Amino acid sequence: MPSTFHEIPRTRPSTPLLDSINDTAALRGISEDLLPVLADELRLFLLWSVSQTGGHFGAGLGVIELTVALHYIYHTPEDRLVWDVGHQAYPHKILTGRRELMHTLRQKDGLAAFPRRSESPYDTFGVGHSSTSISAALGMAIASRMQHQDRRTVAVIGDGALTAGMAFEALNHASDVEADMLVVLNDNDMSISRNVGGLSNYLAKILSSRTYSHMREGSKKVLSKIPQAWELARKTEEHAKGMLVPGTLFEELGWNYIGPIDGHDLPTLVTTLRNMRERKGPQFLHVVTQKGKGFSPAEADPIGYHAITKLEPKPKVTSAGTLPKPKFSAVFGQWLCDMAAQDPRLVGITPAMKEGSDLIAFSERYPERYFDVAIAEQHAVTLAAGMACEGAKPVVAIYSTFLQRAYDQLVHDVAVQNLDVLFAIDRAGLVGEDGPTHAGSFDLSYLRCLPNMLIMAPADENETRQMLTTGFLHEGPAAVRYPRGTGPGVAIEPELDTLPIGKGVVTRQGGKVAILCFGTLHANASLAAEALDATVANMRFVKPLDEALVRELAASHDLLVTVEENALMGGAGSAVNEFLAAEGILKPVLNLGLPDRYVEHAKPEEMLVECGLDAAGIERAIRSRQAATPAPAVNQA
Repeated sequence: MPSTFHEIPRTRPSTPLLDSINDTAALRGISEDLLPVLADELRLFLLWSVSQTGGHFGAGLGVIELTVALHYIYHTPEDRLVWDVGHQAYPHKILTGRRELMHTLRQKDGLAAFPRRSESPYDTFGVGHSSTSISAALGMAIASRMQHQDRRTVAVIGDGALTAGMAFEALNHASDVEADMLVVLNDNDMSISRNVGGLSNYLAKILSSRTYSHMREGSKKVLSKIPQAWELARKTEEHAKGMLVPGTLFEELGWNYIGPIDGHDLPTLVTTLRNMRERKGPQFLHVVTQKGKGFSPAEADPIGYHAITKLEPKPKVTSAGTLPKPKFSAVFGQWLCDMAAQDPRLVGITPAMKEGSDLIAFSERYPERYFDVAIAEQHAVTLAAGMACEGAKPVVAIYSTFLQRAYDQLVHDVAVQNLDVLFAIDRAGLVGEDGPTHAGSFDLSYLRCLPNMLIMAPADENETRQMLTTGFLHEGPAAVRYPRGTGPGVAIEPELDTLPIGKGVVTRQGGKVAILCFGTLHANASLAAEALDATVANMRFVKPLDEALVRELAASHDLLVTVEENALMGGAGSAVNEFLAAEGILKPVLNLGLPDRYVEHAKPEEMLVECGLDAAGIERAIRSRQAATPAPAVNQA
């Protein structure tokens, strides 16, 4: 069994065997009895390397043995290994030639936080969202068969990711086309079965063996000629498996189910995988692992150690008496509890983001009104729609990038029916080190085109609270989008006040330039305005747009500048352009926002600089536009 470590090493540990492995061919060249030594060294190196950069933590520790075994038995990268989500893929990166680059993880121009095709031939599919691995691996298996390629395909999926409907759609299809592939279920929450031990491991070795397979297929050929005997034998096998292993569901879907086995028992893993690699048709291996395995603090607190920040050599010193600024998610969490105390109709819904969206306090205070639907964004939205039909007031707490997965439900089940559902959209805009798969770059664009939608973008923490109240009391679908992390640190009023719908406010009166800001870039825009002596308008509402304010600013300024942390195409700036065009107002407009490309992972402030959305970038863009545009002879508004 793996060694257990109690502290994170402060200096790079000695890992001589791991250091000798720069690709999986070298891994497959070592003797099998050295694999436990390699796993221990890999776990120790992972502890140290992630402490240097920060990143996902517990899931990677839990799949050390599985990762070693998969690369030892399968001929990667020729055989295709597809990881789901990618939280657990750091050991995979270390074993596939990127060990000496782990210090760049999640940093600008460094290794990505998730598997990425452009980074390594071992990263067969780019991920970030969950529950995609089986579909992708199935596509690869079918393509290999069409090309007459003798390669194997493996998908590794967690028990949480398996809750999504897409995973079951792929399982059903794979059996229909009789794909030659293996799905490894990494069950690290004991949510499917606790049946792990010597008997289960023994059965896995037997059931996955070639001898058993030949006996089963031979019996099938003989008994199939006697329908009654074959049906009896089939039912007997099914019932026997059902009593010993929890694989009946997967067997009924057409998969050969093996397991559950101990995912930290390397000899059993290697033997079972070696047997299963030679099997044809859809194969399903159920392994049970422990999140944070081998590091005692993470074993005791797998949620707290899901990810860690970089370990600083010295504690950061804060000014005496300075209170830390609350995160936007914390502002939402407090608002949810306060509003729930006032309105018993409120229900909170999240697709497996209780901690990330800060629903912990709400779930404890109002457990009967809290619904975590697991990784099932589509279900979350339609569940909310059904509740709204019966007079409840659902609040769906969801990341911007995950709401994309439920767009059809947002359109047909909520917006078309004009139902009272409030979407609290977290992680709007750039998200930093997690990169483009997690960025909320498009929500203003995909929400703004929907009839009946009320869309708000707060400039600060207090406006977030006010907008949540406004959206909750609004009759019809509403969305409040706010970013990851903290805001400018304004005082939050305890009252549950609303804002007048569709009304912005001028926060600075200036000269020839008017900056129309949508969201938390208002702080950067205000700094740029000081240098430019520009007017600043906090627009607040993307839909309905404050058309009167736009008309007024166009009449009194030579240049309008829109600023948003969203894709320019179809975003808030586009709304301003469309209004001016519809009104026949000829006025120079400069739209600033996210570029028409995916912005790579870096620190949030580095990403804003790259996109020209820091204060200096906004000022520079405006000055460049002023220099290129001659002042109009007359006001054409």
